[in-house]
Amino acid sequence: MPVPAAGRRGDQNQMAGSCKEQQMQIVCVRSASTGAGAGDEEEDAVGGGGDQWAADRSALSLFKEKEEEIERKKVEVRDKVFSMLGRVEEETKRLAFIRQELEIMADPTRREVDAIRKRIDKVNKQLKPLGKTCLKKEKEYKMCLEAYNEKSNEKATLVNRLMEVTA
Repeated sequence: MPVPAAGRRGDQNQMAGSCKEQQMQIVCVRSASTGAGAGDEEEDAVGGGGDQWAADRSALSLFKEKEEEIERKKVEVRDKVFSMLGRVEEETKRLAFIRQELEIMADPTRREVDAIRKRIDKVNKQLKPLGKTCLKKEKEYKMCLEAYNEKSNEKATLVNRLMEVTA
């Protein structure tokens, strides 16, 4: 059963600031998806619920698309981070192997020691950018995770609001 426009305005005045913003976003999405202005929206709320239902579904599908995009990015960043971590682990194992070779050598000649040190330096130089990249990817992952959590919270509030509006 549609809620009268006057009743809806009274509810809006009583809501907290964030709920008001979210409702305005829903109204904007509804208006944009149906091509209706503010006056048309009130007529739809009083007159018929079919257009409003379609607008609600459209807004919900847009929200689901955004949520899926965030999830894809989250998975993509997670995969990148894990692949980088795998490479770092491999390089760490190689470095450990080289160090073990150094310890095994009891009395190596000076040239052998220099060659091994050069190899270690090369591996260390390769590990530094990988470590920095890994930290960057971890930050990206955390940012995406925070964005995902925010969107999930927003989704929950929007779904609750949608349930209130449709009830």
